Amino acid sequence: MIVDVSKKIMIVGLGLLGGSYARALKRFDFQISTIEKDQSSIDYALKEGIIDKGSTELDADIIGQADIVIFALYPHVFVEWIETNQKLLKSGALITDVTGVKRSIVYKIQGMLREDVEFVAAHPMAGREVSGVENSTDKMFVGANYIVTPTDKNTPEAVKTCMELGRLLGFSNVTTLSPEEHDDMIGFLSQLTHCIAITLMTCNDRENMEKFTGDSFRDLTRIARINDLMWSELFMENKDALLRQMNLFADKFNELKVMLEKDDVDGMRKMMRHSTERRALFDKK
Repeated sequence: MIVDVSKKIMIVGLGLLGGSYARALKRFDFQISTIEKDQSSIDYALKEGIIDKGSTELDADIIGQADIVIFALYPHVFVEWIETNQKLLKSGALITDVTGVKRSIVYKIQGMLREDVEFVAAHPMAGREVSGVENSTDKMFVGANYIVTPTDKNTPEAVKTCMELGRLLGFSNVTTLSPEEHDDMIGFLSQLTHCIAITLMTCNDRENMEKFTGDSFRDLTRIARINDLMWSELFMENKDALLRQMNLFADKFNELKVMLEKDDVDGMRKMMRHSTERRALFDKK
């Protein structure tokens, strides 16, 4: 194991993702602390044995002892935290994150960060339609993808450590992309899918449809139960990439619409076969 279990890990923001990180890493006997604004979340995590200590304050001892710091915060809060509080971090500390956008924060944070602290950005491609540490689970990341987005400011050792962290968490596929590649990919695979789910849930307000729906609609709209504060921020932070993907989707949807209007059954069937072939690539092995 590359990451020494004697390393002290601190998680800033002990919600669903932060709590799931704590649960997964505690299996290896890491000493885990947290800085979390909600005392009840800390109390719950202490009771469950998934952290060793925590504080709702900027505890200089807790922060200053952490070798690895994982930020599970909204993008703008993460940036503000580093800008205001990085002086509390230990010299030589490695920090990483769970943020769903990269271009708008990675270069900003690396540009303001102390030279004796390193930030390697990462994105766990996993989640649930619930929130809070009480809904966290150490099984969330099994079979999921973990993306590390290094830049030329990162050392090979720190990137390797961050990737090993992903493997310890249980991710099946640990890969690297540039921040630009990440945001373009996520604009399609994550943000566009949320846009589609939102649109499906709001384009037809006919009453009592929930009494007649089938699994296909439920499957397509599973992610429509959405954190509007977080996702609106993610959309805005990745606006250009998301708009490109929305236009691609609109063009392809209109293509199918035209086929239907023109009774082009052969065209529709060809598109459906292509869809079936492509979908098979996404099935978890």
